Amino acid sequence: MKAWPRIALGELLRRSDEAAVIDPATTYHEVTIKLWGKGVISRGKVSGSDVVSVRRVVRANQLILSKIDARNGAIGLVPPELDGAIVSNDFPSFEFRDPDLCDAAFMGWLVRSSPFVELCKAASEGTTNRVRIKEDRFLDQKIALPPLTEQQALVARLDALAEKTRQVEAHLDTIEHDSLRLLVTMAKRPDISDEQRQASGWQQRTIADIARLALSPESVDISSSYPNVGILSYARGVFGKAPIEGATTSAKTLYKIRSGQFIYSRLFAFEGAYALVPDEFDGCYVSSEFPTFDVNTDLASEKFLMALFMTENDWHRMRASTKGVGDRRLRIQPEHILARPIWLPPPNEISRIDALFDRYIALKDKHAGIRSANTALLPATLERVFSEGASAHA
Repeated sequence: MKAWPRIALGELLRRSDEAAVIDPATTYHEVTIKLWGKGVISRGKVSGSDVVSVRRVVRANQLILSKIDARNGAIGLVPPELDGAIVSNDFPSFEFRDPDLCDAAFMGWLVRSSPFVELCKAASEGTTNRVRIKEDRFLDQKIALPPLTEQQALVARLDALAEKTRQVEAHLDTIEHDSLRLLVTMAKRPDISDEQRQASGWQQRTIADIARLALSPESVDISSSYPNVGILSYARGVFGKAPIEGATTSAKTLYKIRSGQFIYSRLFAFEGAYALVPDEFDGCYVSSEFPTFDVNTDLASEKFLMALFMTENDWHRMRASTKGVGDRRLRIQPEHILARPIWLPPPNEISRIDALFDRYIALKDKHAGIRSANTALLPATLERVFSEGASAHA
């Protein structure tokens, strides 16, 4: 196996300095670059009249990087939809000198690899908060470059792998969406009329009929530490946070939560921040921004209640009752939760809903492992390909 020859980036790339001639009456895309090779995207449009400093134009298939975050993988190819976008001098872009020597698509994959990120780190200098890549040092860095035909073959393989991983994600999304739709349909039965619900033993109630606000306040002790949790948006559950230290918090009162309680975030309810407290977070503490509820299990179940808050339609419905100024200050109060009208299923249907809920959670847990492996596949392949290529490519 023959090692790929090494060549300086400056022999492949040439700095692009196309000045932007700004028309005050025109809008322009500005560019931002995601970390760790996640792509070059628009940060939004800006009116020419609002552009007050010098800008440059970038073109499709140019290599662009962030001077500040290239060492964190903020580098990639300009996509076709951002051809003609504008950038500041913090985002240098480079043309390819000779497309017969280096395929832009090959470079697009190479810059996403961990060996290339290390190269960017080597080309950066400065203090901790001011580390920037030095363009001359960057262009002096050498990469292992295979012949053009081998570049194109690698691009085809990597493109195919990326498409396969995308298909896996899409397949998992579809399965989970269908499973959630079945669960929510069973909890609400929108497919039948009110008369049919009544005939099947369903009753018109409010959440206040099946659940109550259940707060367990405790005065903060400055000598104590309180395990803390947060709630993920889009009904994705509860997560652990750093403990609240009694000596440093401004809160005078915290609230203990219990396993199985229904909990939500007043501030982020409109983004789906609803959950059931899992066993591992029993006895943790939250602020007053996270009300908790106990369910009367003689009438319903915690899982049934949670199933009523798992879709965007549910979140939008609650949002209509929210008070606040601006999207980030909207709050849903406990009384709005309790006042929500519902159809309460008979006990046998509650049991079926609980079983479906458990299957849905088990499915998501299984898929989480698959997603993790799927997400790791492409970065691992890039590291193997481009690490081996520097010595002897298989």
